[in-house]
This record gives sequence, structure tokens and C-alpha cells, in this order.
Amino acid sequence: MKLQELLRNIKPSVIEGNTDIEISGVNIDSRKIREGHLFVAMRGTQVDGHKFIDKALESGAKAVLCEEFPQDKKDGICYILVDSTEDAVGKVATLFYGDPSKHLKLVGVTGTNGKTTIATLLYNMFRKFGYKVGLLSTVCNYIDDRAVPADHTTPDPIELNELLSEMVKAGCEYAFMECSSHAIHQKRIGGLRFTGGIFTNLTRDHLDYHKTFENYRNAKKAFFDGLTKTAFAITNADDRNGMVMVQNTKATIKTYSTCQMADFRARIIEMHFAGMYLDIDGHEVGVQFIGKFNVSNLLAVYAAARMLGKQPEEILVAMSTLHSVSGRLEPIQSPDGYTAIVDYAHTPDALENVLNAIHEVLNGKGKVITVCGAGGNRDKGKRPLMAQEAVRQSDRVIITSDNPRFEEPQDIINDMVAGLNKDEMKKVITITDRKEAIKTACMMAQKGDVILIAGKGHETYQEINGVKHHFDDHEVVREIFGLK
Repeated sequence: MKLQELLRNIKPSVIEGNTDIEISGVNIDSRKIREGHLFVAMRGTQVDGHKFIDKALESGAKAVLCEEFPQDKKDGICYILVDSTEDAVGKVATLFYGDPSKHLKLVGVTGTNGKTTIATLLYNMFRKFGYKVGLLSTVCNYIDDRAVPADHTTPDPIELNELLSEMVKAGCEYAFMECSSHAIHQKRIGGLRFTGGIFTNLTRDHLDYHKTFENYRNAKKAFFDGLTKTAFAITNADDRNGMVMVQNTKATIKTYSTCQMADFRARIIEMHFAGMYLDIDGHEVGVQFIGKFNVSNLLAVYAAARMLGKQPEEILVAMSTLHSVSGRLEPIQSPDGYTAIVDYAHTPDALENVLNAIHEVLNGKGKVITVCGAGGNRDKGKRPLMAQEAVRQSDRVIITSDNPRFEEPQDIINDMVAGLNKDEMKKVITITDRKEAIKTACMMAQKGDVILIAGKGHETYQEINGVKHHFDDHEVVREIFGLK
């Protein structure tokens, strides 16, 4: 594609060099540059791409998009100056890959909790309807049935458009994606056309990055601000920020709720550890999920499917066959009559939701033992809150290591217990080794009890000093239970 064509949707302040040249690829990583590529110099949180312009040119780049010209410009290279490469890169990548989101019904899901569950369930549901479907999620990306491992919540704009382009080539009609606050703020989804957006909920998370709750909320809101009038915006009326999210959107607004008037409503009829019976918009359906927060997630899925033109009956039939996403409230039955539940809950409110769900089913007929920790090099403010929430809703709590990353595990544990008073500490023991912590919880449990193992869910590793070591909560539990 000609460089001048790639620049069509951006407004460079200066262009030096010939734009009538063929560009064979676009990249922000100088290590991936090949002959004929356009290199986009991005100022990231860790690295400034401007320092790698020379390396990109050595590797064959023919053009550079940057916010600051290098001191020594090379002959035969086109240099394009823009105010923000962050703003420009998505628009350039979209054009290079043939504007793939225009050829898909792309739905984004944002909020603190529930993104992975909702996006994955929509992907599974629409595949059950017989469509080819794409998924962009924290756990794994899918081009119909082909898995593409995910490194972080939302790929960079170039990877993202490449994946969407692959989906179009594979014949996908729909794509569902998680839109993290980082991705929205860093404009990784810039240039994409969304058919619709879903808001789940908003609570404290990622304040290490956003600094304030308002910044975090505004990052999420920016997604809905950017939707067009032909799109839909589905928001959770039960969340106090639900209507804030959509107050400036041009999209058609629809609401969902489990406790008040809304466009889409649901209530629990009956609940067991194996699942629930729900009333959704006057229709009864049995689902293989538990917890009030999952009622909300399923209702968001129902609402999105309705807005995408599906009929209630076909949605509910498909919904009844869906399973929980890996590492989200997954029960494992012990031969001794107690239940271990593995869940990804790694924020205070997610922990609250999971423990609420467990108590809803137990109904006072068993004890709850919680094993949890907190991630290293992340928002330290939530550590004592995690411990407080675990203690509030558990009979015993074992505080242990999660992903310490570059911190000392014991320091993280100390930060967590610092939020507890003497009486609360009577419920708590600390065991740094996560496997030992899980074993100890299993030794404490009796028939009818529930052990919640929170924080890691689908993750199959522990990150210690920058190295990922194999560790899977499911495997550890099954080994202790003597299950294959």
C-alpha cells in the first residue's frame, strides 16, 4: 500500500520525503521491522520508540512516523511528524489491514469485572448459532476455532487490526472483545468501528496506572463517547456509574438490571452449586452458573444478542448449554464431601461477589475457608481491602502469595494483614507458599464446607522476579483430592 494512502486519516504537521512509496508493513516494535516497513515511534510507559528509529532503519524501514524528528535524517527515508503517534497509529493500522472492523459486527465489553466472561459467552453463543466468530480476550484470542495466545488484555493497534483482518479472511461475521481501560486510554482501539458496546460495572482497579478513580472512569467512558449513532450501548443500570458511561454517547442506549426497571431484566428463581434457574424477561431458563453477579453477566449477554437481532427463545436455548469461563467460579468436588472453588477474583469487589455467591448457595449450612493473596507491582491500596473482604465473609482465611512479580511475597502479605485488627487476625493465618496454603485449607475443611481459592483462576503460572513458573490452582486441588 502507498504511504500517502496510509496517511489519509491523520493530519501530519510536517512531511519530509516522498510519500509515493510502497509500504509492506507497519510496526511499533523495531525488532519486527522488515524491508519496506513503516516504523511508528511510540512513547510507551516503559520505552520511548524514538530511541529505536536508527535500528528500525537498519532493519529496512522506509518511513518513520514520529512526534520528534531525529537529529540525523537519512536520505531516501520519509519522515512524518504528528502531534501524537498514539492517536495516529490505530488509524494507520486500520487502513493498512483494509479496515477489518467495517466487515465485522464488532462488540466491545468494558468495566472492572465480567469482561472476559461476557465476551467469551457471546463468542460461544454465536458459534452455537452456527456463525464464524472472533474473540479478543485476556485468556486467549480466537479466530473462529483457531486459538491465538493472548499476552495482555488488548493487543496493540497493529496486532489488533491484523487479528481482525485474519478474522475477516476466515469468514467471521461477529467479533467480541474486551476493552480494558489501558487500551482505551492508550488509544489501542483507535480507528475501529464498533457495532455495540457493553458496560459491566466500575470499582477500584488499575489505580497504579490511572492514579485516580475519576481518570479510570473517564477512560471507560471514552469508549462509549466514541460510539456512532448506528451502534448500541448496553449499560448496567444497577451500577452507580452505569448511566454516567452513556450520558454523551450517540449510540442507542439500552439498560439491564437485576433489581430495578430496565430494558432487560432478570431474577433468580433457584440456586445450587451446579447452577441456577433464572427468569429473564419473563422466560425461565436453567444455567450452569452461580452468583448474582453472573446473573448480571448473563443478562448483558442476553441484551447484546437481542440487539444483534436474535430472538429470546434461541438465545435462552443456547444460554442453557453454556459453561463458566475457565477460572471463574469453577467448583471441584472433593471425595470427602467439601467443595473447592477456583476463581480469578483479584479485586476487593470481585472477592465480595464470589463470596456472596458461595453464601447464597450454602445458606448457612457450611463453613467458608478463603485462600487469597494480591499481585506484586500493582495498586497497593487494594491489598488491605482484599484481606478485609476475605475476613468479613469467611470463617477462616489463609493469606498467601499470588504473582509477587518483583516484590517480596512476605511484603505483600504484610500489606494485606496491615488492614486487619486483632479480632480479625484470629481468623487468619499466613503461608507464603501457595501450594502449602491450599493444602492447609484442604486439611481444615470438613463435609459441606467450601474452600475459595482466589486470585489466579485461569492462570497457569506464578510470576516471581520476572520469571513465570508453572502453577495451576486446579492442578494443585485435583492432586490433593486424588483426582486425575
